[in-house]
Amino acid sequence: MASSAEVVTSCRIGIVAGETSGDLLGSQLIAALRKLIPNIEVEGIGGPRMEAAGMEVWFPLEKLAVRGYVEVLRHFAEIVGIRNKLKGRFLRSRPQLFIGIDAPDFNLPLEAYLKSKGIPTVHYVSPAVWMWRRERLPKIARAVSKVLTLFPFETKVYENAGVKAEFVGHPLTDMLTTVPSQRAVREQLRLSPDAPIFTLMPGSRLSEVEHLAALFIETAQAVLQQLPQAQFLVPLATRETRDLFEATLYNNNAADLPLTIMFGHAHEAMAASDVVLLASGTATLEAALLGKPMVIAYRMPSMSYWLLKDKGYLPYYGLPNILCGEFVVPEFIQDDANTENLSRALLNLYRDPLVRSKLTQKFLTLRSSLGSGAAERAARAVCSMLGSVRDLRR
Repeated sequence: MASSAEVVTSCRIGIVAGETSGDLLGSQLIAALRKLIPNIEVEGIGGPRMEAAGMEVWFPLEKLAVRGYVEVLRHFAEIVGIRNKLKGRFLRSRPQLFIGIDAPDFNLPLEAYLKSKGIPTVHYVSPAVWMWRRERLPKIARAVSKVLTLFPFETKVYENAGVKAEFVGHPLTDMLTTVPSQRAVREQLRLSPDAPIFTLMPGSRLSEVEHLAALFIETAQAVLQQLPQAQFLVPLATRETRDLFEATLYNNNAADLPLTIMFGHAHEAMAASDVVLLASGTATLEAALLGKPMVIAYRMPSMSYWLLKDKGYLPYYGLPNILCGEFVVPEFIQDDANTENLSRALLNLYRDPLVRSKLTQKFLTLRSSLGSGAAERAARAVCSMLGSVRDLRR
């Protein structure tokens, strides 16, 4: 196999990312690849970060950012149309390699097609077959040349199923190299150094905010009744989610809540808080890497939940619980995600500094297991494959 140092100095790769977290991963990967392959060309689907890193974006990733069976069905024709257009464009441009970043329901069929046409494929961010839908493993084996995993335990799952896999680490550990002082962040944000502060994070997608905004607002009102000095921070990722949350705030007669809506700055909001209430997803890992106690909640359309609820292999949904192999933080899904449960869990954590301290120590151990230099390791894995592709085509 050719080493990354032997890879040609120019090549073309295709990438498809399906949501905001994929845009971040993709931008970091592109930047790391450019250090190894100065004249690399990247094309496909990405977000503003990937475009800023030099990618030629054919479709914005928002077109793919839908979750749940019901939502996918609603956008099915458009999504299939985009995938068919991608097939044609990639066959015409013939990239040396295709990388699908997360979004397995969209990317795996595309990867299978491209692989069948002689284009090697990489899937970056392992589909969570260890959590549910293990029946996808044969499909993944047919679709991908290699899986790049974020968590160390995933490689064995894939290799046992005959899928080549390589652990590259989680990029969040590189982004959050130090845990900022709560007092310093509060001073930076002009917040009280002593007030109880809760950060509310109802999700990065509109569909998530639609299902969780009112619940989180009602939970804040319930907390405030028992803790009148409490303050709340709400970092939101996009103008659309911010507008929706503000509308929900007024529709619920909660305009007088001591609540600050922030545009972005999620890490600062979490660092400033005592406890975080957030939607299940990547943000739960960010909170853990910041050493923050949290309560996890998630709701989805009833039909989507009914179709998914019996497909799981683990008793938990949140990444901190999955990675620790136990319930280290409370999580409430669907009907259990109600105002009473969430407010009680938030107050219990706030009022128990010993539990919060133990959680912080547990999360420090978790951080050390996730490795470092993820983007660089992923780029080297890609370059190694590109070297092999070049050898095969000589």
